[in-house]
Parts: sequence; structure tokens; C-alpha cells
Amino acid sequence: MRRYYLLRWLFFMTGLVLLALGITLTIKGQRLGIGPWDVFHVGLFQKNGLTVGMWSIIIGVLIIGTTVIITKKLPRIGTLLNMLLLGIFIDIFNFFIPEPSTWPGVISIFLLGVVAVGYGTGVYVSANLGAGPRDSIMMLIVEKTGWNICMVRRGIELVVLAIGFSLGGPVGVGTLVTALFVGSIIHVSLPQSKLILQRSMGHNNAQTVSYLESKRF
Repeated sequence: MRRYYLLRWLFFMTGLVLLALGITLTIKGQRLGIGPWDVFHVGLFQKNGLTVGMWSIIIGVLIIGTTVIITKKLPRIGTLLNMLLLGIFIDIFNFFIPEPSTWPGVISIFLLGVVAVGYGTGVYVSANLGAGPRDSIMMLIVEKTGWNICMVRRGIELVVLAIGFSLGGPVGVGTLVTALFVGSIIHVSLPQSKLILQRSMGHNNAQTVSYLESKRF
């Protein structure tokens, strides 16, 4: 059982690093446009300074605070770590990764970033240690209203996209690519990651794995 917990944390941390790398790569290829939340964070950075990672953390804190006030429940440890570490990793990668100077470079780094975002999300979510702040507020709205999850997700993304665009965040064909394909990649990466995690425990521990997956730690 201890091995399973360690594997879950390994998947969680690996997924966050991969997700942050993907976000940074898309930002480096921002001439094509980037995802709605990243448009928002980059717009705040361009308008008010600090860093993209810091704005990711600040918005995460505001979202978690709102969720706690409404639900009167403390967030899971994975949600807090997601909020904090994702922003830190984004700033680290942003410091070391240069911007491409050619259009083939922009396109390549952006598409690689989209794939990394999709796989990073699938890997970290498979650990079942807590959703990120943005997913938490989405699920809260769904729970309170009964609205369709896809409608709620798209509604939230349209709002933050509009705000980010008004702040000067980069919107373009890449924004559409992100909206269309990241979800499809997660649809593949999440079950793959869950299967790898379960197989890492061995066949004899399958029932234990299923039981633990159903719990919220």
C-alpha cells in the first residue's frame, strides 16, 4: 500500500511538471495564440507585471478561497500543491526555454506544448490527489446548478478568454487548437495513466487499487 501512495505522488508530480512544460511551450509559441486560462494569465502579466506563474498562483488562491467559502470545506492537499507548484514550474521553464525565432519553430513548439498539456493533465489527474483550482470551481458550478459540465467549462473559458483578450493576451488559431484538441488528448492519456498506475501494483493488488481509487485522500 505504501508503494501505491508513492506511485500516486510520483504520477502527480510528473504530471504537474509535464503540464507546466506544456503551458510554457504554448506560451513560447504564443504568436499562434494560447489557451483561454493562459491568455488570461499572460494578459495580467503584460498589464500588471509580476510573472505568468505568479498570476497563475494568485488566480488559483482566489478560486480556492471562493470555493472554500461556498462549500465550507477545506481543499485537498493535491489542489493546494497544484495551485502552488504549477505556477513555480511555469516560471522555471519560462526562464530556461527560449522563444523560437522562426515560424516552423513556433508551430513545432506550440504543438509539442499542446500534447504535453494533454498528457500532463491525464497523468496528474490519474493520481486522484485533488483537482486543480480551475477544475474545482467548474465542478462546484456543475454541482450547484446541475448544468452540463461541457457547457460550464466552455462558459468559464469564454469569460476568462474575453477578460484576457481585453488585457492584451494573445488570442489566435492556437487558442482554437487548444480548445479542440487538449480534451481529446486527455481522453486518451487519462485512462492510459490509470492503467499504468494499476499495473504497477501487480495483478494481485487490483482490488486494493480499485478500493483506494474510490476514496478521497
